[in-house]
Amino acid sequence: MKSIDMHCDVLYKMQNSKGTLDFKDSDELDVNLKRLKEGEVKVQAFAIFIEPDLPSDKQYAAVLEQIDYYQKDILGKNPEIKQIWKWKEIQELKDNEIGSFLTLEGVSAIGNDLSKLDELLDAGVLSVGLTWNPANLAADGVEEPRGAGLTTFGFEIVKRLNERKVFTDVSHLSVKGFWDVMKSASYPIATHSNVLSLCSHVRNLNDDQIKAMIEHDAMIHVIFNPTFTLEEGKYKEVTIADLIPHIERLVELGAMRNIGFGSDFDGISTHIKQLAHAGETQNLVQALLEIFATEEVEGFAYQNFMDHLPK
Repeated sequence: MKSIDMHCDVLYKMQNSKGTLDFKDSDELDVNLKRLKEGEVKVQAFAIFIEPDLPSDKQYAAVLEQIDYYQKDILGKNPEIKQIWKWKEIQELKDNEIGSFLTLEGVSAIGNDLSKLDELLDAGVLSVGLTWNPANLAADGVEEPRGAGLTTFGFEIVKRLNERKVFTDVSHLSVKGFWDVMKSASYPIATHSNVLSLCSHVRNLNDDQIKAMIEHDAMIHVIFNPTFTLEEGKYKEVTIADLIPHIERLVELGAMRNIGFGSDFDGISTHIKQLAHAGETQNLVQALLEIFATEEVEGFAYQNFMDHLPK
């Protein structure tokens, strides 16, 4: 069953390796071409993530370097991987092709310069998170003790994303920032978050947030990260059976048509058993088929996202 994954950190890992990892089949990459094919991942989002402690005057160059890795080492060396510029192109993919697109995980690198954001959108970024965990000039992240929401500049960014029909990602925002996005974004999305009532990780969404996402008919993509799935200290090993209750709880809250996958592969240091890389995606699909109807699982894996694309 084909699937879409809304979040991985391959570009960050490739940048740190200084180009020594081969996207075709490197075992050090959770997501590579071989594993995408094995896992029947039809579309893969590639996040641009910059460490917040990198000096601010070097961050934008680091963003451009990750885009360069995407263009040269992923697209340039693997013709089966096609960049998605417009959402309709997903439906135009051939059987032997895998779609891909860029996302931005935090806008710190653009400083207060909207022209830099425009450059990244022109390069094909189709989803933007305003923050990673700390604060920046746009908003507070979930780990900023102040807990403030969007700044004036942050609202300007959301306005620009609305104009460009680009997703605004809430997965790393402070709670107040989340509600500010709900009031201002035309295309909100959570690219990699689980359910707070089942695991108290600060990045998970509480029930009120989940209900708000459903009311806005926004997608919530579950993350394949053990620390977002079970409370730390309560397990030695996390299994797919531990992840499924997050999907069941989302369904209970009314999100049957709003659930997707956002693995966070290559951005996580531990893995769920039998869901350790893109090649094992079908293990989750098969487990879900034991609980949900085929049409519902197809929704989680692929169709829900397709039904929520910006028009």
